[in-house]
Amino acid sequence: MLTKEEFQNLVKDAPLLLDGATGSNLQRCGMPKGCCTESWVLSHPEALVSLQRSYAEAGSHIIYAPTFQAQPIALERVGLQSRTEAVNAQLVALSRSAAPGCLIAGDLTTLATFCDSWDDACFDLLVENYRRQIHGLIDGGADLLVGETLLYPQEAEAILCAAELEGAGASMYTFTMQPDGSLFSGRDAGPVLRSLEEAGAAAVGFNCVAADMMTPHLVSKLRRSVKGPLICKPNAGVPVIGADGIPDYPQTPREFASILRDCHASGAQVLGGCCGTAPGYIAALKEAVESSQKRSH
Repeated sequence: MLTKEEFQNLVKDAPLLLDGATGSNLQRCGMPKGCCTESWVLSHPEALVSLQRSYAEAGSHIIYAPTFQAQPIALERVGLQSRTEAVNAQLVALSRSAAPGCLIAGDLTTLATFCDSWDDACFDLLVENYRRQIHGLIDGGADLLVGETLLYPQEAEAILCAAELEGAGASMYTFTMQPDGSLFSGRDAGPVLRSLEEAGAAAVGFNCVAADMMTPHLVSKLRRSVKGPLICKPNAGVPVIGADGIPDYPQTPREFASILRDCHASGAQVLGGCCGTAPGYIAALKEAVESSQKRSH
């Protein structure tokens, strides 16, 4: 795995581009709504390989392995909890085969729904689950870890603790948050992100926030607290729920890229897309950022 220093050296001269959405694109390929993504991907690997290959061709430097909910407590509903490590390793290897020229990030997410309160027992539960997942991600050859769509600081702290116990390298952390820079727990995101940096995070920021005119201002506000690489991975606008129950995101790739270009100018160095985005959005983002850099020189 990359060390924190190796990762941060990658963003010194140019921004790093992440991938876009995974789940919504797999649903368009036939994945049933509400199913276990990890299990479905293992049974339909060609859908993931095609999507991730397209992200690599669009310009993504980092691809997220589809291990979003591959923790034993989440895999229990499909009977895969005993194979947690193997599932994570397989999904990292599958992503590697799809995008051999990209860095592969092992993806971890919120487990808040499994905790009734933030006591020591809950924290221990999170650490135990994240440790098993991280063990599998390392076995599979992940280049770094990313905790994304987090809701509470305690989740990031548990991932950080689990990563240290498993001897993992670079790790990134992104929260979903309000446009004013507050977490859904009500805490101001800036100090939380700064605290994670001081504890060893390689990069911090947000994801799953609607990309709109306020997003660059959110980046500017967080930049006042964050000293290292800042991550900006928003949705393609505010979704409209269709008749089939699947959300439709109205923003075009060009509109999305224009907002992300402003986010980069405001201080975000690691850029990508979340819900509603696809490879075309990353291609448009790459073009927008490169054009902006040429003008600045």
